[in-house]
Amino acid sequence: MSGPVPERHPGPLALVGGREWGDGCTFDARLLAESGANEVLVLPTAAAYEHPQRAVDRASAWFATLGAEVRGLMVLSRADAEDEDNARVVRSARFVYLADGSPMHVRSVLKQSKVWHALDQAWEDGAVVAGSGAGAMILGDPMIDPRGGAFTIGLALIELIAVLPAASTWSSERVRRTISLAPAEVALVAVDEATAVIRERSGEWTAEGVGSVEVHIGGGRADLDALRR
Repeated sequence: MSGPVPERHPGPLALVGGREWGDGCTFDARLLAESGANEVLVLPTAAAYEHPQRAVDRASAWFATLGAEVRGLMVLSRADAEDEDNARVVRSARFVYLADGSPMHVRSVLKQSKVWHALDQAWEDGAVVAGSGAGAMILGDPMIDPRGGAFTIGLALIELIAVLPAASTWSSERVRRTISLAPAEVALVAVDEATAVIRERSGEWTAEGVGSVEVHIGGGRADLDALRR
């Protein structure tokens, strides 16, 4: 006979629209405080073919101004994502940040991997998780396929939420097409650069940063409260 299902107590989840770790990203200080740690674990997976160490270096410079250190974990390939040591590092982290880059690459590397399961478990146990650009896109399910703006399978840390990052850089025609293609039950969250939509520990959703956040459900506009479901 199975016992009761344990309650979930996930930590804050930040979906950043891009241009992370710089001016306007005021939310990082609050997320760091929420984590209770002085180290941020950065996974530059999405930047595997775009100088991943540079992403770690940018994060290190930024979080140093907030009094924290950064540890870069080079999970760049499928083999890295299945490495037990890497999974243990992620599982013990209190603040995990997924860098921007290629959403299709980061999805293929992390999907159903040991590192991904470790991240899921860490978040369920209260760790802070943040993703920027591609790193935010893959956290939902479905996710937007950047090659055409249609929808494909995401990694489903959260469900029925799709992130459209760097929204202000998309053409209005492309945004309208993506909104029209979104399944009726999916909340499409358009997030500007240096801006985050954040799921708090309470389950409430808030927005912070220099840009704007828009929520679209069923082709119409909604507010952030619609994400709490």
